[in-house]
Amino acid sequence: MAKVIIYTTPTCSFCHKAKEFFDKNNIKYEEKDVTINDQTLAEMVKKSGQMGVPVIDVDGQIVVGFDQPALVNLLKSKA
Repeated sequence: MAKVIIYTTPTCSFCHKAKEFFDKNNIKYEEKDVTINDQTLAEMVKKSGQMGVPVIDVDGQIVVGFDQPALVNLLKSKA
């Protein structure tokens, strides 16, 4: 099973859609809210080069935004 980390904010609608997608497909993930501390935000920016959320890390492969087809492909390759 792939290790999935999603960097989010509480008000991000695409973050909510990504988490719903993971929940619906029984994909375990770790959520990191970048509004809680600067270290988490810095970690996300270092990985993605982006300030926008969601940033999704699937075993080190970064997806910026809720790109469902890209996530499906990454998760299939990790299964």
